This record gives sequence, structure tokens and C-alpha cells, in this order.
Amino acid sequence: MVDITAAAGIPASVPALLARNVAQFGSKPAYREKEFGIWQTWSWAEAAEEIDAIAYGFLALGVNRGDHIAVIGRNRPALYWSMVAAEKVGAIPVPLYQDAVAEEMTYVLGHCGARFVIAGDQEQVDKVIEVQETVTCIEHIIYQDARGLRKYDHSKLHALADIQAEGRAAHERFAGELITREGELGWNSTCVMLYTSGTTGKPKGVVLSNENIIATSKNSAEFDDLRPGDEVLAYLPMAWVGDFIFSIGQAMWTGFCVNCPESPETMMSNLREIGPTYYFAPPRVFETQLTNVMIRMEDAGNFKKRMFRYFMDHAKRVGPALLDGKPVGAVDRLKYRLGEMLVFGPLKNTLGFTRVRVGYTAGEAIGPEIFDFYRSLGINLKQLYGQTEASVFITQQPDHEVRPDTVGVPSPGVEIRIAETGEVFYRSPGVFVEYYKNAESTASTKDADNWVATGDAGFIEPDTGHLRIIDRAKDVGKMADGRLFAPKYVENKLKFFPNILEAVVLGNGRDHCTAFINIDLTAVGNWAERNNIAYASYQELAGHPQVLDTLQTHVEEVNRSLAQDEMLSGCQIHRFLVLHKELDADDGELTRTRKVRRRIIEEKFEDLIAALYDGSGSVYTETEVTYEDGRKGKIAATLAIRDAEIADEVTDQKVAAE
Repeated sequence: MVDITAAAGIPASVPALLARNVAQFGSKPAYREKEFGIWQTWSWAEAAEEIDAIAYGFLALGVNRGDHIAVIGRNRPALYWSMVAAEKVGAIPVPLYQDAVAEEMTYVLGHCGARFVIAGDQEQVDKVIEVQETVTCIEHIIYQDARGLRKYDHSKLHALADIQAEGRAAHERFAGELITREGELGWNSTCVMLYTSGTTGKPKGVVLSNENIIATSKNSAEFDDLRPGDEVLAYLPMAWVGDFIFSIGQAMWTGFCVNCPESPETMMSNLREIGPTYYFAPPRVFETQLTNVMIRMEDAGNFKKRMFRYFMDHAKRVGPALLDGKPVGAVDRLKYRLGEMLVFGPLKNTLGFTRVRVGYTAGEAIGPEIFDFYRSLGINLKQLYGQTEASVFITQQPDHEVRPDTVGVPSPGVEIRIAETGEVFYRSPGVFVEYYKNAESTASTKDADNWVATGDAGFIEPDTGHLRIIDRAKDVGKMADGRLFAPKYVENKLKFFPNILEAVVLGNGRDHCTAFINIDLTAVGNWAERNNIAYASYQELAGHPQVLDTLQTHVEEVNRSLAQDEMLSGCQIHRFLVLHKELDADDGELTRTRKVRRRIIEEKFEDLIAALYDGSGSVYTETEVTYEDGRKGKIAATLAIRDAEIADEVTDQKVAAE
């Protein structure tokens, strides 16, 4: 394992990296933001000046060493600058999910004891004010967007611009103090605290040091040859460790430019305008984009459809080989170039991927067909495996060794071992310092030698060294007959179909597996529109007989696939139903990063599970839901339960006989 702390000449904190970038890349773009339809750009020198003004403002406001400063809002340069400014004064930035409701924010703000909160706009300010009724540690709220806040009590509510103005005015008064505090920063200083998604309980505060962030950023950037001229689009939640690594860690290490979209609604158009060279998205984003492409092609004329299918069939055959530098015949190369002019090039431009040099997906398994589709277009899409506790990177896929069924080899500086139970362990310079105020969980997650338990079950391929993840270790169980139960593996297979948004597979300790399914309203709604099928709600469309027929074919196709896997053939789905509502983070069924909370779902839909296993053909249910404004309500439905055909299992004996 490489000890980066021993390396000479490497800045020992994020603020030190910022100072280096000002010296090396002073006039080059560091941050962009689209506001009111216009892209605004800040160079590294200008960004550093903005950060210093915030830091001086923090000192004037009374920020002490070790204070926690919460940051809540959408991706904006000023919020990233606030996090760097917090570290400059010896404080600890704690980004929160902007879509978290006040109740969720209460725990995090109270747990970290945040004295200061930086809120992006009125919506976030309102939630913090509501939280203050129970979280009494909050002393000051700082907002960036002043719209709607004019008539609020401003005794403890401040505009970020005013904090900066006060900081600039107090420059001489606090110059010495800022130099002293910044000089105290080192490898072991806390860089950021990020909260886990909390799939099984309360979120845990993951403390990451400067060494964690800088070592991981250095190693991962060098692995993919990231450069100062690269461009990224910062659109994922700021509370997610990946965004912190991409938009602060790697950005500071390499000096590339971070671009912030105008709003979530304009993200796709902003993506096309920027044309990033380095891009990350979870599988759901790639799936949604592909679904939209296929929907548009269904509405295209016959000539365009035929041309698209012809060249895409060719691309799927030779595109990945061309991308990996493998030999391809001259005729096939020529045909691919023609396809690039007529189909692939315009399609990549529409998606915003024309300039992507390195693309990553992670968080969930991505469907092989979806993964191969993008690579066939010449997009260097790869998979990585990581965790908040690892400062993201555990494994990455090297160029020319990219496959949809593995998550790659250990990232530089990372060691991996597989326990007898099948659980994956790792250690690296990125291993977190501790869980804040939770010594017990820290001790149970990492040992004295810094080996961290991932909670995932997997194995390393002996011939390639690539890691394959099977499922969450805690979710892997046994069927009643002793065969392996791996729900996430089956759920990912179901979600490969564009009609299926989410799935929850049940069956641990039972005779057979069953499943809940959520339809993808965009994909299924477009199908209904093309076929002149009227529907008034998600619930009505989800229960349409033709929709159920289509989903049944998907389930049975997954069963046939599982039957080919002797280890997982017992996970075939015998019965399923389509839920009358989408699983929602606001209802506690998903985390903010869209991970399934199995225990909550099993408790909440206990009546539906009983019906799946008692042979019922339908079940009536009432479910509490949370509306966008926070009000609670109930929806009722009678759900049809379908039986799925079980495929014959392929055993070693059958294969031998054949």
C-alpha cells in the first residue's frame, strides 16, 4: 500500500491544493455556473478570491476550529467555495441532501452539532428554521439566493454576499488568523464529514481526512489520466461522496473545470452545452437516456428506424472492439465510420457525450445491454466500485479491460481480500478516520490493521484479478431448501428492462421467491400513448392487463436466465405484483441515493407479502403516502397477483449429457 503522506511536495490539504492551482492555473477556468440562461466563469484566481472572502466572513461571524458547517442546496460554485472556506478556517463542512425533508435534516444537524448552516435558497432556509425548534445548536443561517427572504427575521439570517462583503472589509483584521489556521492544516486534519444513506438505521457521519481525499483523488486521477483541460458537470447531490471527490477532490488535484447546471430540469440541455470530457452517472440516468432515445425512435419514420437499427446492429458487433483497440476488418471499420457520420455522432451530440473521454457508472449494476449500447457508440463507459468509507474508489476498470459483469481491479493503493463468508474487505489511503460519535460502529467496520468490511459479498476472478459483486452480504440468505438467496442480483436483472423502474425480491427462508415491481412511468406511459391506451394515474396504468402481460414476459425471461446459473437458480420468481405507488424516499422506502430499505418495505407491505405467499389472486391494500408539501394521505388499491412460469434448471449433469 502506497503511503502518500511520505511523498514529498504534495500539498497536505485542499486549501493548499487551491493555492497551488492559483499559482499554476491562475487564469484558467475553475468553475462555471449557468444562471438566468447565461454561463458565468470563474478562474482559479477568481475562485480563490471568493473563497478567501467567505473564509474571512466566517472568522468575523465567529466560526471556531472544529465547528461543523452544514451546506444544503443544489450544485453551485458558491456552495463548493463555502466548503473549502470552512476547511481554511479549521471548521468541518457537512453537506446534506437538498431533497431531505426537515425531519431527516433534524437528525444530521443535531448529531453533528452544526452551529452554522449555509442554505441555497428559501426552500432550504424554511426547512432549517423548522428544524431549529428541536435542534438548538444552530446559531446562524447563511443563504445564497435571496428570493422570497426579504421579510424574514435577519438577526441570525445572513446573505452569503453580505458575509463575503464583511470578510473583504475585515481582511486586514483577520489576515494573520487565517494564515495561522490554514497553516495548522495537514494530512490528518478533517476535510469533510459525509453521512451514509442509512439503509438499516440512522445515517452515520463518515469523517474523511485530507489524506483520504487527496490520496484517493491523486490515485484515481492518474489511473484515468485526468487532465487540467477536462470538464465535468456537477449535478449529483453534494452530500454524496462521489460529488465531493469529482467536484472538489479531483478538481483540486488536476485543476479541471467544474460546471454547475442551471437547475435539475435543465441538466440534460446543460450537459449538451458543456460537452464534458469526464462524466459520471448512476445506471438509472443512463437507462433513462436510452429509454428516451428508443421512445424517440419509435416515433421516427420508417427510413430513420431502419437506418438506426442497421448501424446500431453493426456498432454492437464491432464498436466495443474498436474502443478497446482490438483488430477489426477494414470493411467493418469503414461501415462504422459511416455510421458515426449518420447515426452515432448525432446521437452522442444529442446525449451530450460527444467529448466524453472517461465515463463511469456505479452504485447499482447496469444492464449489460445498456452498458454495451453506450460503448458501441465509442463512449468509454466503465464501472467502478466504491463506498463513502473508502473516499469512493475501491476498484476501477482499466481501459481495454472493460466488462459489464465485473467492477474492475483494485484502484491504485487499494488492497482487497475476500473473507471466508464471501464478504469483501479492503484497505487503502482513502479509508475513513471514524464514524463521528460512534466508536462501536467504527470498530465493527474497520479493524486495527485498517481493513474495512464493505458489507458486500463477492469474489475475485483468479485469471483476471477483476472483482465481481454478488449482493449485499446482509441480504444474501438461504432459501428453505438451503440454496442461495441473492435478491439484489435478481432485482438488477429485472431493472435491465426499461419498463421496470424498481424491484424488490422476497424469499429469504421461504420455499420460493416473489417480487414487488414498480413500472417506469415514462417508458410505459409512452407505450400507452402510442397504443391509444388512456389512463388517469400511475396506479391505473400499473394495473392495466397489457402492462401486467408485458411485465410477466420480463419476469419469465429473468427466470430463464437464472435457470442457467446453478448457484442462483433457486431465486426464480414464482409470483409477483405491481405496486400501486412508486417507492419513494419521502415515504422512507428508499434512501436519498435510491437504495431499497428492505426492512421498512417488508413491514409496510406486510399484507401484500402475505398475499403473494398464500396463493391469493388479488389483494386490497391501503398505504400512507407523503405529498410534496409534506402532508400525509392514503391511497387504496386492489392489486392483481400474477404467477410466473418457472424455467427448468440447467445442472452439471444436464450439461454433461448434452
